Amino acid sequence: MKRSEVNRDNLSPMMQQYMEIKDEYENELLLYRLGDFYELFFEDALIASRELELTLTGRVAGLEERVPMCGVPHHTVKSYIEKLVSKGYRVAIVEQLEDPKTAKGMVKRGVVDVFSKGTIADADLLNAKESSCISSLLLFDEVIVMCILDLSTSYLATLTIPNALDKLVNEIHNYNIKEVVVKSDFDKSIINILKTNYGIEISYNDLFIEDKYATLINKINDIRIKMGVKHLFYYVDHKILKDLSYITDIDYINRNLYLEMDIHTIRNLELTETVRLKDRMYSLIWLIDKCKTAMGSRKLKLWLLNPLKDKEKIYERYDKIEKLNNEFILKDELKKALFEIYDLERLTGKTINGALNPRDLIQLKKSLEVLPQIKEICQKLNFNYNINTHQNIYDILEKALIEDAPISLKEGGIIKDGYNQELDEIKSIRSGGKEFIAQFEEKIKNQTGIKNLKIGYNKVFGYYIEVSKGQKNLVKEEFKWERRQTLTNGERYISPELKEKEAMILNAEEKINNLEYDLFMEIKEIIKKEIVNIKNTADIISELDCLVALAVCSEEYNLIRPNLNMEHVVEIKNGRHPVVEIVNKKEYVPNDCILNKGINTLLITGPNMSGKSTFMRQLAIMSILAQMGSFVPATSANLPIFDKIFTRIGASDDLVSGESTFMVEMKEAKNAILNATSDSLILFDELGRGTATYDGISLAQGILEYISENIHAITLFSTHYHELTHLEKKYPNIKNVHVSAIEENNSITFLHKVKNGAIDKSYGIHVARLAGMPDKLLNRATDILNNYEKKKNNNPHNEIQLSLDFTKDEKDDEIKTKLKDLDVLNISPIEALNILYELKKDIDKDN
Repeated sequence: MKRSEVNRDNLSPMMQQYMEIKDEYENELLLYRLGDFYELFFEDALIASRELELTLTGRVAGLEERVPMCGVPHHTVKSYIEKLVSKGYRVAIVEQLEDPKTAKGMVKRGVVDVFSKGTIADADLLNAKESSCISSLLLFDEVIVMCILDLSTSYLATLTIPNALDKLVNEIHNYNIKEVVVKSDFDKSIINILKTNYGIEISYNDLFIEDKYATLINKINDIRIKMGVKHLFYYVDHKILKDLSYITDIDYINRNLYLEMDIHTIRNLELTETVRLKDRMYSLIWLIDKCKTAMGSRKLKLWLLNPLKDKEKIYERYDKIEKLNNEFILKDELKKALFEIYDLERLTGKTINGALNPRDLIQLKKSLEVLPQIKEICQKLNFNYNINTHQNIYDILEKALIEDAPISLKEGGIIKDGYNQELDEIKSIRSGGKEFIAQFEEKIKNQTGIKNLKIGYNKVFGYYIEVSKGQKNLVKEEFKWERRQTLTNGERYISPELKEKEAMILNAEEKINNLEYDLFMEIKEIIKKEIVNIKNTADIISELDCLVALAVCSEEYNLIRPNLNMEHVVEIKNGRHPVVEIVNKKEYVPNDCILNKGINTLLITGPNMSGKSTFMRQLAIMSILAQMGSFVPATSANLPIFDKIFTRIGASDDLVSGESTFMVEMKEAKNAILNATSDSLILFDELGRGTATYDGISLAQGILEYISENIHAITLFSTHYHELTHLEKKYPNIKNVHVSAIEENNSITFLHKVKNGAIDKSYGIHVARLAGMPDKLLNRATDILNNYEKKKNNNPHNEIQLSLDFTKDEKDDEIKTKLKDLDVLNISPIEALNILYELKKDIDKDN
């Protein structure tokens, strides 16, 4: 049964109300609160039952046929919302908007919250170590204005980027944007790629908010950014129903301040997840994230993806790490204090977004409790942080909240005795009432002689007197008890005196719960007024957490403070790849990486499995660590400040877009060649292997020559094309190095040591033997190789691949010039023979 097929006049009042609300939320799955369950109906029920594996039932709704229905318990609804949103659905929550006791007729209901991929603000539904953002995209001329919002922390930022898909994808990845809001006329090809290739949720909105939030919006000078914020705010305010009044500031991101890395570089270097398993474990962030707070972990990831270019700011972080390592006792005290702090950023977000519960306020109180200690430690370390301890908020929370307060807001047990006089008085009445019940039970036992009777309570009858079956004959009419329920083992009664006291006790209980709820909301409003200050404190704490984490890493992984230069010089002694070193069970072999003035390219040869890729990656990772403010894995390091890093490492097809390995190679290489500067770092690993040998060598040499002649970027270029090693003679800025190996008894041992000069041969068959290829196959491959080598030795011209030289032959040009100038129609035969003889003599002389 479909919703559109139903005659609404025949529906029950409750279902008519549902249909009216659903009309306004056609694109959302509507979770409609009925009692202790959230119910879904019609098509929503069919979808939810399939996606959540729920039993599909039906509900009588005034029609001949029951309407499809499924539901989830209210206390577990968050897990179901998370599943639906992760599958790409939007979810709207419908609650009662008035008290059923005071409502006339049908209780009013309405949508109170909407969840989508980018607008989840509830910390319970989010990965603690990952940000989760929504962004609006507006196109102006040739640029895209991005306005980025993290609702869980109320962080708002904006940046302007060129209208290029790769730039857009990079920023979406950098800020973990889950959802983008665009106008209906936005470029459909970009939308399709974002949705299909990267799983980004696309939402449409053509309207801009007016008047509301003017305090923030009017502070924005750039009209394009102002339009972007108004576009995003309209969507979040009107469609997602979130209050944005507590966002008072906007972060203007200047891309020129940060080292630029595209999404391919981030993936190839495995900065945030591994290439093979797409998992955080064994990535660089996994290794260095020693943070004690969730907000610290999120900031550290942002530092990693946005390394600095300002030498002074980088050195400021080095100084603090060095200070922490020198003052190791204070560092340990700081670590312990940070461990006591909960996620202040998301706690402030909960306060704003209405999801705050008593347990959250307990977490806030415990976090504030250690701030004076952290402030004192920072003063001893001479760190220039102005930490607000929020003593007034702490005092209120300490005085008001019971330590083991429940999560629920409406069941009482939240507020301490002594906080509110009226509450204390009502509690006294309740306490006296409960005491009365115990006394009343003892009294009627003595009066009636029924020694095993007891006073009980349930929601149906309230307080009752229960008498066992064996003693019910002792109940006399003069007691004026009224029988209410017959049980297998006895009878239940009520009495006028008991009912009178029950009214007093139950009214007190209800008054207590209502008053505690009101007091909680008052405390919440007090905290709301301090939100901006608490957010500033959270920012400082998260930065401290990052610095302590990097200091811990420097000790644990034996990292050193690098020097930074602007002279394009790389001087690394005993450099290491930090992740490989920790994960690899074998002893790690460190390597030097030296590019002095005048040398900007290392041409790296060596067998597969020897460590070429690791050597290349470790330079990039060391540079990223250095520019994010971390110490680096080496015994000494002098590194240039890079503006961009480009990588082409690994070979794989892009199945989604239908591109071959070679096409992917060429696109990534093109990106580097067109965008790199002399201050950039380029890593090309076996470029050209995705096509035929001649094409591969030609392209590889062409690219190397172009970089050397036009870009002058620091470049690490690994290759199996030994023919390229002659370029060292032609270009003084290219230097040959190789990863050494020893061949003994038809086997190979990798030394993983990088040495000067080119390697003299390949070891492909040996590597195949290590991989466990059958001996018969390997023996045949050896025979074929020997035949090729014999042909090469007998006639080098037959094996062009092994002796190909792409250098321009000046003698050829000279001969061409002579022939071009020759007037063949006006010379005699004997003159022609003499010219031919001279040309042949010149050629023979050179050979």
